Amino acid sequence: MDSERLHALSRQVEDDLQNVFKGFERTAEENTRRVLEAFRTHRVSEACFAGTTGYGYDDLGRETLEKVYADVFGAEAALVRTTFVNGTHAIACALYGALMPGDVMLSVTGAPYDTLHSAITGSERGSLASYGIRYEQLELAPDGGPDYETIRRRVRELRPAVVYVQRSRGYASRRALFVEEIGRIAETVKAVSPDSAVVVDNCYGEFTDIREPCHAGADLMAGSLIKNPGGGLAPAGGYVAGRADLVDNAAGRLSLPGIGGECGASLGVNRQLFQGFFFAPHTVSQALKTVAFAAGMLTALGFESFPEADARRSDIIQTIRLRTADNLVKFCQGIQKGSPVDSFAAPVPAPMPGYDSPVVMAAGTFVQGASLELSCDGPVREPYLGFLQGGLTYESGKLGVMSALSEMLL
Repeated sequence: MDSERLHALSRQVEDDLQNVFKGFERTAEENTRRVLEAFRTHRVSEACFAGTTGYGYDDLGRETLEKVYADVFGAEAALVRTTFVNGTHAIACALYGALMPGDVMLSVTGAPYDTLHSAITGSERGSLASYGIRYEQLELAPDGGPDYETIRRRVRELRPAVVYVQRSRGYASRRALFVEEIGRIAETVKAVSPDSAVVVDNCYGEFTDIREPCHAGADLMAGSLIKNPGGGLAPAGGYVAGRADLVDNAAGRLSLPGIGGECGASLGVNRQLFQGFFFAPHTVSQALKTVAFAAGMLTALGFESFPEADARRSDIIQTIRLRTADNLVKFCQGIQKGSPVDSFAAPVPAPMPGYDSPVVMAAGTFVQGASLELSCDGPVREPYLGFLQGGLTYESGKLGVMSALSEMLL
């Protein structure tokens, strides 16, 4: 296919997706309304943007931001800190805060992300397993959703302290879970084991729906600020939100018992965190448009891509079956060429901590590793799946996807 035909196809795909795009815009408007109401309710002011140093006592901005997050996410409390090194760290703190030696953790969505494995089942000192915490997992049902009957039976038998739910897909071909499915998991668990805490890895899912897991009955959720809720402006960090006691426990793990969330200097980034969260519903809609466009293009070109272009979405990830290692590498290199930062770099497969296969990663981002910005990566192993995510603006996201297709096909 030559360049002219590829661009003609892009115009057709874009026209076909106009109703889908309007749906994303309606979701963004509703979520923006909730964010704006929370800003007003908690009296966000210029004073909130001042930073603190040292211990960070009495940080008005930090305390107000955490109230805003809790309000928007339907939680009793929230912990929003740049000292979470990534989303995995935030999720791990949530788990460590909810579990004690001898407890059982039950994952009901199969194996979690590769990077979380070592924290849960690893042999290293400090892993959950090293504290005598037993881990068990249930696979999803054949339709890709939760296996509610098996969940009910196993929760009744185990009485786990934590029932763990991964909303997004990670490096897997499964689909993301919808908020109402997470709600039904919570309802199923509480019916047979009321004391079990439902903990959700919410990475990549924030603002793709008008509700979040805590609205639907989850006890705790966690995610990364350099994904959806940071709006493309947060320079680092993560959050934990949910039941106040569990958030306090997570804070004690992030810092130490007795200090918890009382300390932690914001070092002048409060303005970026507030503004990023304010932008986030809109920016997420731009990312959704980008991946829907990519799905439409790849399907038209004969590649398997899921979710389908017009499908309902619960995360910002598009999975692409690229058939060969060469296609995967070239597609990622094309994303890099179409990026605003480090466009001259050529990503190649390399070993990465936490993964058992070489990984190729394209991420020409303003914030290192920020996957709300356009990026694509994947383990170089069969079936050569690429995981495309992000796009701060639809226009730049579309151009990046076209660069990737050109690199792979032309």
